[in-house]
Amino acid sequence: MSRTTERAKRGRQTVARHGQLASPHPLAQLLKLLGIALAVVLVSGFGVAAYAVTDITSDFVDDAVPLEGQDAVPPDIGAIEGGVNLFLAGTDACEEAYAGYFGKRCTGADAGGELNDVNMLVHISDNPRRVTVISFPRDLMVPIPSCTREDGSQTSAMSKQPLNSAYSYGGLACVVKAVSQLSGQSIQYAAKITWGGVIEITNAVGGVEVCLANGIKDPYTGINWPAGNRTISGIDALQFLRTRHGVGDGGDLGRISNQQQYMSRLAHKLVSEEVLSNPATLYKLATTAVSNVTPSQSLTNPMTLVQIALAVKNVPFDEIVFLQYPVGGDSDDPNKVVPNKAAAQALWDALAANQPLQLTGKPSQGNGVVVVEPAEGDAGATDPSTPPADGATPAPSETAIELPSSISGQTAAQETCSNGNVKSR
Repeated sequence: MSRTTERAKRGRQTVARHGQLASPHPLAQLLKLLGIALAVVLVSGFGVAAYAVTDITSDFVDDAVPLEGQDAVPPDIGAIEGGVNLFLAGTDACEEAYAGYFGKRCTGADAGGELNDVNMLVHISDNPRRVTVISFPRDLMVPIPSCTREDGSQTSAMSKQPLNSAYSYGGLACVVKAVSQLSGQSIQYAAKITWGGVIEITNAVGGVEVCLANGIKDPYTGINWPAGNRTISGIDALQFLRTRHGVGDGGDLGRISNQQQYMSRLAHKLVSEEVLSNPATLYKLATTAVSNVTPSQSLTNPMTLVQIALAVKNVPFDEIVFLQYPVGGDSDDPNKVVPNKAAAQALWDALAANQPLQLTGKPSQGNGVVVVEPAEGDAGATDPSTPPADGATPAPSETAIELPSSISGQTAAQETCSNGNVKSR
């Protein structure tokens, strides 16, 4: 049995605490936002590029999407009461350059459609600044509101549909409207990235090292990888993010936590000297981000992007919390889930209170990952920007809010590994 497998056998509960921790580099403070979620990768990537790549920003603005039913956004994000919300949709568009990777999905009758299979709400709290990323399952059955299509026509409201169908009805604005009504949160900013965009972004950063506690074998994505650490980029990174049959219980909930492992490790790489000391990598990341994102109109002002980045520049990794929206089984369909409204309300109340979050649930609702102890000498073990994985104790002046155990998640300070379906002997 490998050292990684031995360490991966036990999970842990943790507190997401607030504290002023050293930042390894001034630019790291800006780029830490990149690793919070792929949405923020794109946002801050453009922020870095805003002054150096003005020749390509016109396309970024031209494709911008107006958000429907959201309050007007003030020019200074500090004037937004209750914190800032940014939404990311990851869609399965069959773009010509990449369609060959996805078999029947891009050759059958549905090849022309586009679904929002990844849905993440990034909440940046008021002072003190904290960051919480909530992932919503694609198979979550929710009301879909009436939405305005690009041609100005209106769709009919529906009382119960999969969340990942919202994009096909009214695009990014419709997804934001559905999530806003579900959560009760006003969402000021949004962005969309496609499969091809993920491929290009991971190539630009030079790949991300992920951890597999057990091997992954998934014929649907073509993955057949042994346990251990593995650096992935391009199509391998996308297939890792897409796999569900290869991790945990084979469902979407396990896949979500696997995606969160990737995002956490991406955050650590982006504040490493490997990236920060390489101007060519930084430039490529910024320009690639601009070319592969569809933003909301509210997100096209370069100064807004810089403000968002600066708002989180001092947020330590243990105050960046990845959560799975709480769900229960759908009595009408065993392959779908429905909101756990009581637990969800506890989450929204906790965010409104802006206190440290006490995680009491498992790292994954679908057993997609396990929490491990960083080994002595592992990368990041002595990084001053990386707090201890045990979450430590909240500052004496603050009381942690205990989230229901039905809410799964992890902090960016924790090390998780994929719970693959090929168990070690």
